[in-house]
Amino acid sequence: MAGPRNSGDPPTPRSKADTGQAPGVDLAALTAYLASRIPVAGPLMVSLIHGGRSNLTYRLSDGVHDWVLRRPPLGNVLPTAHDMAREYRVIEAVHGGKNVPVPAAVLFCEDRTVLGADFYVMEYVDGIVLRNRVQAAVLSEHQAARCAEKLVQVLARIHLVDTGLLPGLGRPDGYLGRQVSRWRRQWALSATRTLPDIDELARRLTERVPRSQTTSLVHGDYRLDNVIFRAGGTEGLGEIAAVVDWEMATLGDPLADLGLLLVYWDPLTAGVTGTEHAVSGNRGFPPPSELADSYARATGLSLSALGFYVALGYFKLAVIAEGIHARFLAGRTVGHGFETVGDAVPALVAAGLGALAAG
Repeated sequence: MAGPRNSGDPPTPRSKADTGQAPGVDLAALTAYLASRIPVAGPLMVSLIHGGRSNLTYRLSDGVHDWVLRRPPLGNVLPTAHDMAREYRVIEAVHGGKNVPVPAAVLFCEDRTVLGADFYVMEYVDGIVLRNRVQAAVLSEHQAARCAEKLVQVLARIHLVDTGLLPGLGRPDGYLGRQVSRWRRQWALSATRTLPDIDELARRLTERVPRSQTTSLVHGDYRLDNVIFRAGGTEGLGEIAAVVDWEMATLGDPLADLGLLLVYWDPLTAGVTGTEHAVSGNRGFPPPSELADSYARATGLSLSALGFYVALGYFKLAVIAEGIHARFLAGRTVGHGFETVGDAVPALVAAGLGALAAG
């Protein structure tokens, strides 16, 4: 098995060449800002954590302490997207609740003279991220099944977080209808082509919006490579050490998270995440139906309308992928693996239509 890594770390060890300046970070300005607010033991080193397709994530180190910095992507971004203050507020509140593992929040910066955008810093959490087929193939089938079990258990715990910790985070009433409308608007803002099927998918989703059974904290992008597993233990992998990437968190219908998790179980999504599909790399990962059944047992929620939630997940991911593709075409992406993202969009839309037809 690969050695311990934080979320999104590259699969090769860091070298000195990786610890210099990184796109989107003015190291001198950042060092001066941090040193005036938290203990910094020495010169800062920074390296881009690859893997994220949206917000930019970096590992910081002063030789003694390690942190993670998150900032928006370079260039223009869509309205309401990449809200650093919102994301920081969520991880701070969830960490305080103690029931869901998240990194500790360190500081939030709204002074845009430092990096040209809002950003925040959180603790670095060491562990293992299952990002691709190679990493997944090293696991035994038992270990893969255990990872999936832990993934579902933690998702259920997210949906039990006391929403009183997050007053004003979202408007739960009408959440699903607004989700369809929101992602339809985002498509109009980021589309690089005409795609009639996505309009058809949006229309059908609008017609089939179910009534939500409950309101909870919704992560918004819950998937296998957005959690960090602890290394070691008798099972080879321990508990989930941290859930990361909370940029789309809100209050709403918890089944939206389940639907998107099941979408990420589909190999089609590898074109968006930019890596080989980890779930396909090990037969021990259960099929989507078993994940859904485990979640239903853990929460007691009905899955009678699950087809809608899965289709919504495909729709959302297709729009996100188109936005990433638009930034790639404009030369505004940082890292690698972006050239395949645009090709995934039509297939994701078709899968969404298929999920509605089947469900």
